[in-house]
Amino acid sequence: MPTVTIAQDPAADELLGRDPLALLLGMLLDQQFPMERAFAGPRLLADRMGVDSLSAADIADADPEQLAAWFQGPPAIHRYPASMAARAQAVCRLLVERYDGRAEGLWADVPDGATLLKRIGQLPGFGAQKAKIFLALLGKRYGVTPPGWREAAGEYGEDGSRRSVADITGPESLAEVRLFKQEKKQAVKAAANS
Repeated sequence: MPTVTIAQDPAADELLGRDPLALLLGMLLDQQFPMERAFAGPRLLADRMGVDSLSAADIADADPEQLAAWFQGPPAIHRYPASMAARAQAVCRLLVERYDGRAEGLWADVPDGATLLKRIGQLPGFGAQKAKIFLALLGKRYGVTPPGWREAAGEYGEDGSRRSVADITGPESLAEVRLFKQEKKQAVKAAANS
């Protein structure tokens, strides 16, 4: 079980380290929301569901209104709780349909990084960039390293980078990733204004 410090909360990080579905849902929630809170979301959801580990089948089969209520909190699991609850349910339904409800089924038998990237990119809410970041997270922190995974993850797979959640190993690297993201946003803003 990998030791992770993404959520910066021991209970949330412990769940992320042992539950592949929690990790996948944390990555899903990492959109227009603070990274630590996104990755703490699966722990909140598990607590509200009264379980120790998340089940794709249970989330897929949950009443959509009940799932939305769990996401709304308080505190809310995401700034867009209803839409993220629906998206999480869609991800879980896909996992049930294609991978026997197991998030790790995404990577269990992949021949290479390109295939894994394609599988991740087929998940609801996972565009090209998010898919590459999740692939890098799996490779760098979880030992999921099919041949060519770094190349498939692109710049997010680079060793020693500080670009994304895949590079967080503690508070210091979290600050470095934040700084990188802020600088990138400022550069985009400056280019748009020139």
